[in-house]
Amino acid sequence: MDLNTIGKRAKAAARVAASLTTGDKNELLKALAASLITESKSILAANAVDVDKAVKAGTKASLVDRLSLNKDRIEAMADGLLQISKLPDPIGEVINMKTLPNGLIVGEKRVPMGVVGIIYEARPNVTADAFGLCLKSGNAVILKGGSDAINSNMAIVAAFKKTIEKMGINSDLVQLIEDTSRETATALMRLNEYIDVLIPRGGGGLIRSVVENSTVPVIETGVGNCHIYIDDTADKQMGIDIIINAKTQRPGVCNAAETLLVSEKAAKAFLPDAIKALKAKNVEIRGCEKTVNICPDMGIRPATEEDYYTEFLDYILAVKVVGNVDEAIEHIAKYSTGHSEAIVTESYTNAMKFLNEVDSAAVYVNASTRFTDGNEFGFGAEIGISTQKLHARGPMGLKALTTSKFIIYGNGQIRG
Repeated sequence: MDLNTIGKRAKAAARVAASLTTGDKNELLKALAASLITESKSILAANAVDVDKAVKAGTKASLVDRLSLNKDRIEAMADGLLQISKLPDPIGEVINMKTLPNGLIVGEKRVPMGVVGIIYEARPNVTADAFGLCLKSGNAVILKGGSDAINSNMAIVAAFKKTIEKMGINSDLVQLIEDTSRETATALMRLNEYIDVLIPRGGGGLIRSVVENSTVPVIETGVGNCHIYIDDTADKQMGIDIIINAKTQRPGVCNAAETLLVSEKAAKAFLPDAIKALKAKNVEIRGCEKTVNICPDMGIRPATEEDYYTEFLDYILAVKVVGNVDEAIEHIAKYSTGHSEAIVTESYTNAMKFLNEVDSAAVYVNASTRFTDGNEFGFGAEIGISTQKLHARGPMGLKALTTSKFIIYGNGQIRG
């Protein structure tokens, strides 16, 4: 099917989506969740084809992990849809209603975006998350996944379409572009006639390509060069637990830590045990000169300037000893992508300074950056994590997929 046909169908389906009641949407979301479980065998079989192809191509383990589905992950996808069904419906909310001196009553009403386009890479769970959020917020969605997950995505969308059709609703609410070529992706970025907003989810290369080539308005989701700063008052074991979790729980995701900053006063006591714990998890350490000197026999590779800019998405961690919280904040301002940063500290003053001065979408005190996630923040699933400042920032839930229109009540007013 050509893109113009897909676009026309999505535009028509968007009107259907906008007309669905909250009850209609919630019942459909529950049915979609059930379909993931019912069709799990076919979804897992399709995913196995994608994973096998990735392994044979030499894809690094952390990215294969992002691609892989299993029974638990499918159940988590289904649970995400159920959670969305329980969230308040943002559509129809009226805000800022006021009466003007001339008697006109003016308010703003939350309405759907219309047609949302999503370009993403090897994350089959995005297929379910994205559609669930777009459906609950009254939008139609056009999905463009990468070639590495095409079989998984096709199986998930096929299960969804079957369910939607059984419920007598236009199944063009969700459409998957099966042509995974770059040319088709570029054409999608310029489908202004039909797409109201485009959201890229993936690595830095994909996001830059969409931002640079799209004529459709883009919400830029973020590359995650995330930092953990160990303050001189930090509880040592808490700091080790947090960096281990932030780096190794799932190193291939955008909220995983990529750089560890350690206060000079804490470094000699903290680094040897922290690096030993990281090494036990097979993390490669790339450290500054002070880090190497403090841990001379631990196989630390000297860090380059480029390492501090890098989102590794792997079992690699850049480490730097800094003078104090001010120097940590300066380092983050220079190298961070504005995603998620954390301070481990017992100092209220330093905690507040870090919260106030670090300009990222999510800033933590004494917690892992791995919590930057729509589900963890209580939004249900998420459409992405925005690192830009216009329209939406941080994990994007339902409200980020809406816009507003002015509604005006009069009783015969005319303008003189």
